[in-house]
Amino acid sequence: MRTAWIALSAVALWGCAPRAETSVPAPAPAAQDEARLHQVGAAVLFWSQEERLRNFPAMEKIFPGNTVKAGGRVRPLPDGAPLPIAAAEVDAFMKAQNVAGLIVLQDGKVRLERYALGYSREGRWTSFSVAKSVTSTLVGAAIRDGYIKSLDEPVTKYIPDLAGAGYHGVTIKQLLTMTSGVKWNEDYTDPNSDVARMFAEAVPAGQDPTVAYMRKLPRVDAPGAKFVYKTGETNLIGVLVRRATGRKLADYLTEKVWRRYGMERDAFWMTDQSGAEVSGCCLSVSLRDYARIGQLTLDGGKGIVPEGWFADATRTHATFPGGGYGYQWWTLPGGYYAAQGIFGQVILVDPATRLVMVASSAWTKATDPDMRQARLAFALKVLEAAKR
Repeated sequence: MRTAWIALSAVALWGCAPRAETSVPAPAPAAQDEARLHQVGAAVLFWSQEERLRNFPAMEKIFPGNTVKAGGRVRPLPDGAPLPIAAAEVDAFMKAQNVAGLIVLQDGKVRLERYALGYSREGRWTSFSVAKSVTSTLVGAAIRDGYIKSLDEPVTKYIPDLAGAGYHGVTIKQLLTMTSGVKWNEDYTDPNSDVARMFAEAVPAGQDPTVAYMRKLPRVDAPGAKFVYKTGETNLIGVLVRRATGRKLADYLTEKVWRRYGMERDAFWMTDQSGAEVSGCCLSVSLRDYARIGQLTLDGGKGIVPEGWFADATRTHATFPGGGYGYQWWTLPGGYYAAQGIFGQVILVDPATRLVMVASSAWTKATDPDMRQARLAFALKVLEAAKR
C-alpha cells in the first residue's frame, strides 16, 4: 500500500498531487527502502510507453482507491448524424496522439466515437488533472445542498487548521481560481519544489498531510491578484468539501452526479495513504461518461448544482498569457473551455455549437506543446465539421 501511494506522489509532480482528510501515519521505512521508494515515486512519469498503455486503463490494479458507483437510469447518448470528417484524418490524429478513445457529442448525440489501443466502451481510462474540474463541481453541489453558504466565505471556516497561515482570509473562490496569493513552486524538475516536497515531509500525528504542508506556505501576493497553478490548492478543495459535507468524495460524487445525471459505468477514484480520494487527480472513467461530464456542463446541472453554476465556473476569472482559468476549468480563446490532464487527457466543450469532444490518450510525454497544438487544430476541424 505504501509503495503504491508513494508512486502516486510522482503524479503530484505534474499537477495532480494527493491529499488526505485524516492522517493515518504509515510505518517509517528503513533508510535504504526510503531511497528505493523515492525512485518508485518517479515511476508514473517515467513509465515506458508499453507501461502507459497497459496501466492507464487499469490504475485500480496498481493503486488503492474508492468506487464511484453508477446505478439506476442511464442517460442515453443516441446516435447523431456522422460527423463529416474523413476517416483517414481521424485515424491519423489518433495514431499521432496515441489516442485510445475519441468521442464527439453534439446536442447530446454521438457524432463520432472511436477506440484504439485495446480500449473499449466497457473500459476506463485515467484522467489525471481532468479530475480537478469534477472536484470543483462538488463545491457547487455542496452549495446547493447548503453545506457551503457562499464562495465568498473564508477557507478557514471549513479548514480552521489554516487560521493564522498564508491562507488566512483567502476565500473559497480564490482557492477555486488559484489566486490565493500564497507562494507555490510547481516546477516538475526541481526536487525542492513544493509539489516534490509536499509529500516527502513527515506529517505530525493526527494532522492532514495537505493542510500540514500548505499552512507553512507564506503569502506573497494579495488574494485575488494573481493566478498561479497550484495542485495543492485543489487538494485543499477536496479537504474542504469532505469537511463541509462529512462525506467521502466518491460517495458524494456517486449521489450527486453519477446516479443523478445517469452515468453508465462505475468510476475509480484513487486514494492516498489515509484512504481519502486524491481530489486534484486520478479519476478513472469510461469514455462515454467523460462525455457526459462535458454534457452536464452544457445542460446546466439542474438538481445537482445551483442555477448558473456552470456558466460561472467555466468563464474566465483569472488570466495568464494565452488563456484563462475558471473554477478549475481552463478557458480558451473562442469561448471554449476544457478539463485537461497530463499525457493527453481532455474534455473540450464549445457552448456555441453545444459540442463536447473527449480524448483519452497516452502521449509519450506528460506535457508537450506541439501535441497540444496539434490536438487543438484537430478540435477546430471537428468544430467546423459540426457546423455543416
